[in-house]
Amino acid sequence: MIPKDVIQKIRRIQIRTRHMVSDVFSGHYHSVFKGQGMEFHEVREYVPGDDIRSIDWNVTARMGHPFIKKFVEEREMTVMLVVDISASQHFGSSPQLKKDLSAELTAVLAFSAIQNNDRVGLMLFSEDVELYIPPAKGVGHVLRLIREALYHEPQGRRTRVEPALHYVNHVLTRRAVTFLISDFIFSEPYEKILKITARRHDLIGVMVGDKREQSWPKAGLIDWEDTETGERYVLDTSDARTRRMLLEQQSARKRQTFDIMRSCGMDAVNVYAGEPYDKALMKFFRTREARRRV
Repeated sequence: MIPKDVIQKIRRIQIRTRHMVSDVFSGHYHSVFKGQGMEFHEVREYVPGDDIRSIDWNVTARMGHPFIKKFVEEREMTVMLVVDISASQHFGSSPQLKKDLSAELTAVLAFSAIQNNDRVGLMLFSEDVELYIPPAKGVGHVLRLIREALYHEPQGRRTRVEPALHYVNHVLTRRAVTFLISDFIFSEPYEKILKITARRHDLIGVMVGDKREQSWPKAGLIDWEDTETGERYVLDTSDARTRRMLLEQQSARKRQTFDIMRSCGMDAVNVYAGEPYDKALMKFFRTREARRRV
């Protein structure tokens, strides 16, 4: 049985995100993500000006005069949400943890997909693939995705993205829009698998963070524990040099991550727990829209 508080949380996320999808993102998702090709629609008689390369010679031979094949853009897509549920996702300096924001983003993107009549699936990963739900349609299916993103108990603590993306590349035989939702604190090199996956799919990185991971207040001595390795550190945050060192390290890591994503041909979105994310997503949609028009 799912605890009552989790059911209530799913319901709150459903209400909030469906409103956002309808009022904020309406039309942008549809115009940014198009189908992966053309599909046959009908055969009709040739009229002057039609491209002769579209002539259906078999039908033309049977009917005695020219007919052409008509194609329309294939609209239905597959959307895959690959969500990091490792221990570092349990960090949060506000009531919203990084894992809660990841679950809410899962809801927004999933509802956007089914509103566009696309199929959407979910993969949860830590050190390995922990859950895979094949792409499907329907509100009931989306609510299941949200429930799993919120309620699934991780078996691993570290973060390894390679097994997850290898799995995606194996099970999805056709090109899919693939959102990788993570803080990108990976325990192993990941550039190679990003490049491989970005060639096979439309891979988009959604970096989920918390502002306190970069900028710490003057809080004196803090005993930190790395949630993924168990290592402990004591730092004096009242020391300006220490705070500056933390800021520089995290800023450098963030820049390196975005540089890697750009080198792999990926789009990237940066969002923070406890803060509105609609502007970041709208900027992403508009940037892609503008690029499609070029």
